[in-house]
Amino acid sequence: MEETIFRSDDLLVLDLINYFITEQNYNPMIIYGLNDEIWLENLSNEYKIIRIVSHHIHNREQLSLDKFKLSRIVKQVKKKTLSFKIKVLNIYTDIEDEKILSEYDISIKRQEDIKNPKLVDIFPDIVAKTEIKEKGIEHFIRVTDNINQKSEKRSKIVEKIFSRKEPIVTYAIMGICVIIFALTYILGDGSTSNTTLINFGANFTSLTVNGDYYRLFTSMFLHIGFIHLFCNMYSLNIIGREIENFFGKIKYLIIYLLSGVCGSLLSTAFNPDTISAGASGAIFGLMGALVYFGYYFRAYLGATMTRSIIPIVAINLLIGFLVTGVDNFAHIGGFVGGILIAMLVGVPDKSRKSSRINGLILSIIYIGFLVYLAFFR
Repeated sequence: MEETIFRSDDLLVLDLINYFITEQNYNPMIIYGLNDEIWLENLSNEYKIIRIVSHHIHNREQLSLDKFKLSRIVKQVKKKTLSFKIKVLNIYTDIEDEKILSEYDISIKRQEDIKNPKLVDIFPDIVAKTEIKEKGIEHFIRVTDNINQKSEKRSKIVEKIFSRKEPIVTYAIMGICVIIFALTYILGDGSTSNTTLINFGANFTSLTVNGDYYRLFTSMFLHIGFIHLFCNMYSLNIIGREIENFFGKIKYLIIYLLSGVCGSLLSTAFNPDTISAGASGAIFGLMGALVYFGYYFRAYLGATMTRSIIPIVAINLLIGFLVTGVDNFAHIGGFVGGILIAMLVGVPDKSRKSSRINGLILSIIYIGFLVYLAFFR
């Protein structure tokens, strides 16, 4: 039986890939048309891209050509991931003259080169985590198993987040809105009657600021006319099911209710003589949460973000400013609130504890500011 022989530089590359994927949560990137290059991305890291180059670089001119090719690809990645700046760490395993390397370039030709001070400064645990404990085939099997297990685990998490689930909370909210709409006709004079709207909890500044605080909440389930109800329920059915799917039922409900209250507060502050009602403030909050989610998963949703989500938000806000009778203050208040509350509850498998704490602090400051505008200025 022939003995399997592994080249040392191949095992070195495999060790580096194993470390960055299993220990630093980098993901492999598929870049077509490249040979002898491995691209790994982690948009939460200071170095968003790690590039391992194993083809031979023999002079400065060839390195310059390599950097030109790199800049073209990074521009495409920036566009796809909505990133203004992408810091790339280049690791060269076969470069003839290390003196031609720049600040963000590292030469690693042998296992002991992993102790390179520049690399250790960025990743302090890399030496310990890449220590070789076996030889040959045993080492190869262990490393590839680690990579496969990590990739499989990550795939299951992403599949769970993006898999379709029954939007029970969305249907419940829609049901409540429809029932209340019907009750305005059964128990009152209809959904366009000011008296009925006030009796059913519409937001009206003179009443809200004088003790009827519940109107900040009840107004988001009340609608003025069938067209108003239909448009909001149609939007909620589309956007709500996505947010419920991505964040889960409890987080979704928190985002919906708190961003809706944020919209009501800003409306109270700037629409003192207007009877305000509708789910649109909360729906804009869901749009804000979707933008925040899309930022974390922009490697998956980059094109959707630029072509669909952001344009829809911008168009709806523009319509609110151009069309009379639309409470755009509720939309703006809800949208900003949705982003901050999404930061508070956290994006599944992405948000760090520090980000959630920042979300809590910013949400408290924001809601406190809105309360001041509505009740104390």
